[in-house]
Amino acid sequence: MESNKGEGSAKEASGSHALPHIVLNERILSSMSRRSVAAHPWHDLEIGPGAPSVFNCVVEISKGSKVKYELDKTSGLIKVDRVLYSSVVYPHNYGFIPRTICEDSDPMDVLVLMQEPILPGSFLRARAIGLMPMIDQGEKDDKIIAVCADDPEFRHYKELNDLPPHRLAEIRRFFEDYKKNENKSVAVNDFLPAEAAISAIKYSMDLYASYIVESLRQ
Repeated sequence: MESNKGEGSAKEASGSHALPHIVLNERILSSMSRRSVAAHPWHDLEIGPGAPSVFNCVVEISKGSKVKYELDKTSGLIKVDRVLYSSVVYPHNYGFIPRTICEDSDPMDVLVLMQEPILPGSFLRARAIGLMPMIDQGEKDDKIIAVCADDPEFRHYKELNDLPPHRLAEIRRFFEDYKKNENKSVAVNDFLPAEAAISAIKYSMDLYASYIVESLRQ
């Protein structure tokens, strides 16, 4: 009898430490059972309602970085392409505009002027203020010059002429020099105003839309 009593006490003790029964609601169950798919920053992120003048920009390279990050178009992740061969760093945050495509089959490149470096993979709102026509190893590789639309120090700029001339000289010199030690030629032509940048973005948006339509037909 004493052993049975002890056994009963042990069961009661173990029962008192049992985990409480938790009822999972449908939202929790759904999040646990659903197979998630990572969003692709080029295709899944919207360009923004203000495009082509104000648009979302995905940052690939932070201001002050010597590492050349770039979008891996297959996975959507930001990968390390290389460390720059020259003793230079990116003068401003650099990235791409989602849901655009250019003749080189890459999204439109953009250099965003603002106060702070931004982590690769983040996105921000930018305003186009100019276009830097560039030829990279014989191929067209234009860059949009923009400012962060949510940076109080830069958001009031609307045109390249609003910037100090030395700022543009620094940008030009960086792109002219950053591939020299790789024995690759880069030519930067005269900067163009915001109107040209907006037209270039609109063209890349239209090209992307036609690319999507064509891919659906296949």
